[in-house]
Amino acid sequence: MLSFQKIVTWMALPLSLSFSPVFVTAQVNNDPAHNDVVLTDMSRAFQKGERRRLTELLPQARGHVLEPWAAYWELRARLDEASTVEVEAFLARYAGSYQEDRLRNDWLLVLGHRRDWQGLAQHLPKYRMGDDKEVRCYDRYVGWLNRRGTNEAAAALNKEAVQDVLRTWYNFREADESCSFVVQSWLDAKLVKPVDVWRKARLAAETGKVKTAKLALDMVATASEINALNGLFEQPERWLNAATTGMKGPYKRPPQGNAKLASKPSSNGKGKSFAPPQSISPELAVLALIRLSQTDVDAAADWLEKSWAPKLDQEQLNWLWGEFGKVEAQRLHSGTALTYYGRATRLAFSDKAEKDAASSPFPEDLLAWRVRAALRAGDWPTVLEAINALSPFAQSEPAWVYWRARAQLALAKTELEREGARSALRGLASPRGFYEQLAAEELGQKTAVPAKPEPLTAAEKEAARNNPGLIRALAAIDLGLRSEGVREWNYATNLHSPGGMSDRELLAAADWACAKLVLDRCINTSERTKTSFDSEQRYPLPLREVVLKRAQEVGLDPAYVYGLIRQESRFVSDARSTVGASGWMQVMPATAKWTAKKMGLQNFNPTQLSDRETNIAIGTAYLKYALDDFQGLMPLAAAAYNAGPSRAKSWRHGATLEGAIWAENVPFNETRDYVKKVLANTTLYAAILSGQPQSLKARLSTIGPRDESLPDPVKDLP
Repeated sequence: MLSFQKIVTWMALPLSLSFSPVFVTAQVNNDPAHNDVVLTDMSRAFQKGERRRLTELLPQARGHVLEPWAAYWELRARLDEASTVEVEAFLARYAGSYQEDRLRNDWLLVLGHRRDWQGLAQHLPKYRMGDDKEVRCYDRYVGWLNRRGTNEAAAALNKEAVQDVLRTWYNFREADESCSFVVQSWLDAKLVKPVDVWRKARLAAETGKVKTAKLALDMVATASEINALNGLFEQPERWLNAATTGMKGPYKRPPQGNAKLASKPSSNGKGKSFAPPQSISPELAVLALIRLSQTDVDAAADWLEKSWAPKLDQEQLNWLWGEFGKVEAQRLHSGTALTYYGRATRLAFSDKAEKDAASSPFPEDLLAWRVRAALRAGDWPTVLEAINALSPFAQSEPAWVYWRARAQLALAKTELEREGARSALRGLASPRGFYEQLAAEELGQKTAVPAKPEPLTAAEKEAARNNPGLIRALAAIDLGLRSEGVREWNYATNLHSPGGMSDRELLAAADWACAKLVLDRCINTSERTKTSFDSEQRYPLPLREVVLKRAQEVGLDPAYVYGLIRQESRFVSDARSTVGASGWMQVMPATAKWTAKKMGLQNFNPTQLSDRETNIAIGTAYLKYALDDFQGLMPLAAAAYNAGPSRAKSWRHGATLEGAIWAENVPFNETRDYVKKVLANTTLYAAILSGQPQSLKARLSTIGPRDESLPDPVKDLP
């Protein structure tokens, strides 16, 4: 095993007197003395936390193209015990690389945990990625420490920093160390208010994260209030009854109001009588009402109106009515949702919380679901009002630019108003995405394939192929270290130069990825060009003859097949989801078995899904069954493919809607995004394959309840 001094000396050795360490490290890739097995062994050792093994293997990785990864794994595994000298030696040796910035990110978190603000201040300006939320909180805190004072400029910066940290903190689903520390510090300094902390607990109540709520409320709540959280989260209506009546027994809400309450004491599952704290905080009632609304929103609204409304302030009431509206909107009950939203006296994004607690910012998704409910109800005035209530950042997103313009067109009374809406649509219209394509169609333009950019020069291609980060990324992917390769590739294409790569550099990098058949990096890199649009890079057609033949055999539009594969796997053959779906079409083993049986495929084994042609055969067959089951409606079949047919069937109940409004109201964030992207992909692929402009709206169609007079072609669709 290497000694500490030998490790430091080895890392500090220069690789060359005339070249940068990163460049020369990449150039020795072809040295036959180095074995790729060392790198894969180190990767496994890092995943298992085998520190000694990493240290033993490190010298053998010297000179390998992936040496920076080997050194990173070895030092990262023991970073909590590493010295500043070791860290500085690593950062100097691999200066400019992804691994340098990755380790600096990790080191910043260590320094923050140690409360080494001087060390943080030294390293923060050199941290290039800048995307770690915990580091962001530490950064804001260090900035505050350095400008504490009473001048007006410092006060404005401090206020902006507090709002930024709170937004970041609220976005953490689980407990975190850094932002929680900063919030606690600023609570002590009276820059953060107790209600800001209770809002974190409200968000935790919505998702059932009792541990997260407890850790937050440690800052502001009493011990008895914190002890009440388990029962409150698990049995909110029973807690509300006990809090309202003082009774400790079980409670069943009477169906029509005036039944006697049972008084027999009961256990909460831990051998103790269930009871709320003696002193009931209104905020605890807010948490209980949020928890109850997730399973019975009508009961929660009943409790609020009849028992708790007089005890709550306007900010609490607004939040609860908005939360109830969101729950109903996600259940596609748009009328009830808008009624609940309407009970709030104010629902809008605002930064004026200092003066008026009722005007404090609400969760962005709570406000967004008000827009969706209004769209589903066909209430264009409320659509416009609800979009205007979003944050400025959210209002700039393509979805809300498009729907605002649609609302303005629906409500316009003058040609000037109509022209204002059309101007917004013109600014959005392009083939690049779902709402961009819809905006073009609203202006009478179907989706066509844009003109191809000027061909890359030999010099542009050569520059990409000499980029050390791209070299390492492709080498890692080649070696089976896909996660490391993807991260390095993304870093190299994002931070190769100030402001990121130019369009031409991105096209050259994508060209190399396509040539190496690393199609996911080809697509993702080319998609980031701002003015260029290379459809061959963005929408590749691998195994074209196989896909077209198979689509024809089962009666599917090949553009739909390609559109779905592009979204599912980006053509990564060994792609595997966390739930076990695999291959190009991300087919689940159980679904594959059912489909194979339905097809009459003999002796099928799910391991065969790793073969691309078998994966395509099974995936297209299932997609066709789903499409037939949903009467040829592509959005519904795509939703079924992603979230399951039973959910997709439940989402078509209610009024008949234009497809875009239906898609915007899909309750699951992942599936909503998936449906939009599959359909936008399909439209562009259809333009490529046919050579003719295509309509996204035609593929979206209209969606409403199933015609029960029609036969059900696939009753057991899994």
